[in-house]
Amino acid sequence: MTERKSPWAQGRRGAGRDAPERAGSRRDEQPRASARSGQADPARELRLYGLNAVRAAFDRRPQALRKLYLAESRIPELQPLLKWCVAHRVGYRVVGEGDLQRLAASQHHEGVVADLLREAPLSLSAWLETLPAGPQLALWLDGVGNPHNLGAILRSAAHFGVAAILLPKHSELALSGAAARVAEGGAEAVPMVRLGRPENALAQLRAAGFSLAATVVDGGDDLFAAALPERLVYVLGAEGEGMDRAFAEACELRLSIPGTGAVESLNVAAAAAVLLAAWRARH
Repeated sequence: MTERKSPWAQGRRGAGRDAPERAGSRRDEQPRASARSGQADPARELRLYGLNAVRAAFDRRPQALRKLYLAESRIPELQPLLKWCVAHRVGYRVVGEGDLQRLAASQHHEGVVADLLREAPLSLSAWLETLPAGPQLALWLDGVGNPHNLGAILRSAAHFGVAAILLPKHSELALSGAAARVAEGGAEAVPMVRLGRPENALAQLRAAGFSLAATVVDGGDDLFAAALPERLVYVLGAEGEGMDRAFAEACELRLSIPGTGAVESLNVAAAAAVLLAAWRARH
């Protein structure tokens, strides 16, 4: 594991492009996102694809939906979503396979693509104010950047009831369509929290009763033998680089996942699932 420098060291039926738009999108307007341009406004909108990802977003925040594209084969099972689009004048189009691939920039669109308004991360203070008493678990992602790893982490976090994903102040990590698809709906179940200065974030978390556990490849306490506090934040380091050493030393716990040694370590998403399961088994 190598060290990194961080602040701690310092419509209805149609076909293809000619399908008519539905639910209030006029044909003489240029929509924000279209099958022709394949572009969305990344600052304001998130392009989701994958059946479970789109359904979960619609179930939780339908008012955020701005545009929907779907394959004809998906019409029967997406009837509730389509009826909502008609009732609320949200445009949808039935398009072909090639358009769906271009819109999603992926072959894994599962027959549906949607543009939604992005949901801004919570502040740490706002999240802590609404957090119930009792056992709580959060994940602090210190340098994780791969969207597929983020998606897998979100899926495990939703499964094990994680209260939030904590993002460092200057982290560029944000939810993407690829991450949401891999999360299979988990992205809507786990809030994202944007932290302020690291030392302030630590103080706020400790004041709320949380302990921090650095996850390290070597030299930490055995995860399966260690006592895990009821209110805990696991800190996961960057893929390949691990946690910053100074940050790890600032945490109350340093934990390692024991194994055979046949490989150096687990992928960060796989490690997250093991860590979450270990805490859940105790609480």
